[in-house]
Amino acid sequence: ELFKPFVMRKLVEKGLAHNIKSAKRIVERVRPEVWDVLEDVIQDHPVLLNRAPTLHRLGIQAFEPVLIEGSAIQIHPLVCSAFNADFDGDQMAVHVPLSAAAKREAREQMLSVNNLLQPSNGDPIVAPTLDMVLGVYYLTTSRPGAKGEDKAFSDFDDAKLAYDMGVIDLQASIKLRVPAVLPSVDGETEEEPASQIVSTTMGRAIFNEAINNVLRTHGQEPLPYFNEVVDRAGLKRIVAALIRRYGNDDTAQVLDAIKRLGFRYATQSGTTIAISDITMPSEKDGILKSADDEVQRIERDYRRGLITDDERYNEVIEVWTKAKDQITKAVSGVLDPFGPVAMMAQSGAKGNIQQISQMSGMRGLMADPSGRIIELPIRSSFRDGLTVLEYFLSTHGARKGLADTAIRTADSGYLTRRLIDVSQNVIVYEEDCGTDSGIWINDLQDPARRDLRLAQLPGRLLAGDVIDEATGEVIAERNTIIDEHARDRIAAGREVPQLYLRSPLTCEARHGICQFCYGWHMGTRRLVAIGDAVGIVAAQSIGEPGTQLTMRTFHTGGVAGIDITSGLPRVEELFEARVPKGKAILAELDGVVELQRTEDNRIIKVVSRQTYRDEHDLPHGYRPVVENGAWVEIGQPVAATDDETAAPVLARLTGTADVRKSKVTIVSEEREEREYTVPASARLKVEDGQPVQAGDLLTEGSKGPEEVLRIQGRDAVQRYMIDEVQEVYRSQGVSINDKHIEVIARQMLRKLRVDQTGDTEMLPGELVDRFEFEDKNRQVLAEGGEPATALPVLLGVTKASLNTESFLAAASFQETTKVLTEAAISGKVDKLLGLKENVIIGKLIPAGTGLAARQQARRERLAAQQQLMLEGGPLPTGLILEDGQPVVLGGPVGEGGVAVAERTPTRLEDLEDDDDDEELLLEEDEGASE
Repeated sequence: ELFKPFVMRKLVEKGLAHNIKSAKRIVERVRPEVWDVLEDVIQDHPVLLNRAPTLHRLGIQAFEPVLIEGSAIQIHPLVCSAFNADFDGDQMAVHVPLSAAAKREAREQMLSVNNLLQPSNGDPIVAPTLDMVLGVYYLTTSRPGAKGEDKAFSDFDDAKLAYDMGVIDLQASIKLRVPAVLPSVDGETEEEPASQIVSTTMGRAIFNEAINNVLRTHGQEPLPYFNEVVDRAGLKRIVAALIRRYGNDDTAQVLDAIKRLGFRYATQSGTTIAISDITMPSEKDGILKSADDEVQRIERDYRRGLITDDERYNEVIEVWTKAKDQITKAVSGVLDPFGPVAMMAQSGAKGNIQQISQMSGMRGLMADPSGRIIELPIRSSFRDGLTVLEYFLSTHGARKGLADTAIRTADSGYLTRRLIDVSQNVIVYEEDCGTDSGIWINDLQDPARRDLRLAQLPGRLLAGDVIDEATGEVIAERNTIIDEHARDRIAAGREVPQLYLRSPLTCEARHGICQFCYGWHMGTRRLVAIGDAVGIVAAQSIGEPGTQLTMRTFHTGGVAGIDITSGLPRVEELFEARVPKGKAILAELDGVVELQRTEDNRIIKVVSRQTYRDEHDLPHGYRPVVENGAWVEIGQPVAATDDETAAPVLARLTGTADVRKSKVTIVSEEREEREYTVPASARLKVEDGQPVQAGDLLTEGSKGPEEVLRIQGRDAVQRYMIDEVQEVYRSQGVSINDKHIEVIARQMLRKLRVDQTGDTEMLPGELVDRFEFEDKNRQVLAEGGEPATALPVLLGVTKASLNTESFLAAASFQETTKVLTEAAISGKVDKLLGLKENVIIGKLIPAGTGLAARQQARRERLAAQQQLMLEGGPLPTGLILEDGQPVVLGGPVGEGGVAVAERTPTRLEDLEDDDDDEELLLEEDEGASE
């Protein structure tokens, strides 16, 4: 059906049909020759597959189609994780690219082989999962006491023969001679004629041989022998290493080999689950009995009035949580490590110890619909079966999971939409904005954060040289891209206390962003290309896992613990720059804490004292004329002599006098204090007499982003936002590259609020773009006027989207009538710089191949204009002939109707009434018209 027009044309071409009408009839009757023609047509014609919801760019990918029997789409198992597809009735849409350009884009940019990495963090998205992981784990695991243990073999073929003949088992530990692949100087590897004997298993030998076979077929160097149990994480590491070393095409071939191996040995292992595989720990009854005794003791204390109801509740919950942990430990103790259940969990194929513990230990505590934990635990396991009451209690969790999923999916989708809207015009437009500023990474020496910071380095450019302070050696220079090698060198440097990195936050590009400040595109591991819509990628990278997280609660079946309820609203709170729930009180200045109590609440004072001392050494014959401890004003005499002609010593400071025999010291103290009233319920984070710095937490809770901006400034609020958003995602095991959050934070901090207007035309309280503000001030200063002052403003993503330059984009987002009426009243002009406004009016978007097409069109039109000028002889400056009529381009008309040009007509808007090409893309071609 999709290729029907192509097939009909081909039938006519081949002479199988006389005209289109008969070709149509042949197709509708499905004659045998139709299939042969269809086979021809789809050769070299990629199709696009898309699965809704398309949460990130990998939700649409291109494939070479293959004809099959049957009506269901068959897709490669490894692309399922990118589409988040499974085989329980998922539907996918198929699109056929028609034009040559569309086919070329599909093949070059959208083919699944070219999209092996996640744009959000640069990790492989095509790593094997489920059965494949299980098969490879089964293949590479070693079982003590297996048949043929400790036998030695001269090479792989020898060992394989023994295995085929049934002399050794797949998992028996054997000695095997393998070629030694030694790393050479430049990090590549070269095969030495020497070989080494390793203690390995037959399965691992098969695994290595399968990978290296493919590499040898494609003329590549083999990988070093991989001699360990390969689980899901191990497979991911292997895939990442393959992509770095051999590129996409060869990696795809190796992945296919691993896929075949995984499925084959998963089948061969005969892994199944029966109820008898779920072993029950014998200690369970004892653990439950001691927990019951403990709960009775707590109840007794409560009845005697020794503890409050809240304390009783918390203690009971604690007892059962502890009991559940003990049972989980007991369950993992009795699990057969080579049993199917343990193998699934340990390999990372499916499930975890918590789920196994629910099957064979006890289900544990459940939460009620409001999220409060019910203090009656479910003692039974799924293996025992639940009683009616227990079953009823567990329905709470199950239902909450389903309801949460529905609500959170909507919330997360809306967050993604707002992020897309705020960042849609962040496109890479230039190579280097030339800025000297960047962001400091100061906590490289902090063991808690060191690994997190190092993991974020690959793909960044340095804003300053990296120097090892111990040796003085320059490890890397400014504007170097940090890859894995450079990162390892920085990590190995003995004393690299801090790094200065280029960042989207400090990029000086007026429109969009520059390549150097952004760094690598994480999906290609190469410097981001000009025309890449990095804003959209950032929004998708943050939004896509948000939806994943929302669906997580559904899988744990509502077992008590924290679900993303704390997570997603927290991310939203940060991006909307709202006052957080449970806001903490921050110190507004550096100083020392003083705590005071009143009847109702507590008062925290932060006192900053600065002491200045001015010492006067008295010359011979001078005596002090002020008393010790007296208050002295500036210019007051502090010492005098009997000689009336000699001048007295005057005080240079206001303060108290400290009088000694031959010296008078004036001590002046400046004291500044801030007072905060703390409600009785708040928990303090400081003690009396503790020194604090501006921006430190005085009470427990979250910092308000607005306050961080006011007290510590722009850089601090950016760092705070990135760290807090990352905290939420990390707690859910999701990794996102910092640069995506930085792109959004940059958009939130683009505006300034005018404070003093000076001699500019801006209004007090007006929101102005940072760059526009600097331009206007530069203009006023050049004319010798007074510049305006402004304060940075943090706008939430919704507000920032509505305050964008383009009224079309803002109107298509929210509050359409309001945006359009305001635009009409103020006579706004939309320069069509972003993606949305171009989509709305049906133009090519100024990104990707669309940007190249625009620039090409511009060059062609300029050439046409020059040609026109050459052919028509000299034209009056400022005029262009259109249908033989002179058209005034701008500027006053001089004598004889000849226009006095304000500028030479070199711009394509001047050629046609067509202002979709904005100034920034079209650097003025100097002298193009001469």
